[in-house]
Amino acid sequence: MSVQYFEGIGRRKEATARVRVMSGSGKFVVNDKTAEDYFTRLGDLESILGPVSAAGQDRVNLDITVLVKGGGVTGQTDAVKLGVARALVKMNGENGPVMRKNGFLTRDARVKERKKPGLKRARKAPTYTKR
Repeated sequence: MSVQYFEGIGRRKEATARVRVMSGSGKFVVNDKTAEDYFTRLGDLESILGPVSAAGQDRVNLDITVLVKGGGVTGQTDAVKLGVARALVKMNGENGPVMRKNGFLTRDARVKERKKPGLKRARKAPTYTKR
């Protein structure tokens, strides 16, 4: 028996998250761990579940499974949040304007700037020495 799910892809910095949302019993699994075990930083889980509360959904009625790769903690958190929002819009199209208004569907395009030749980093120049 196959279960119908709605999938959303989220990206931020170097992180990519594939999120599947389906009706169920409230399980939230990230890379085969519970979400509470995977996102241990204070406020990350509440940030990720922002789209669910904005859509007027109850977390208890949704099963969310996530496969997230690359990046760091912040990038993965924002990638999962975008993926959840996109999956909820696929699940119910009426959620689109609410998600857009709250900024959940906007992809944060800021990435690390490339290193320039002659500099130590993207913009940091070597220390000037007079002699």
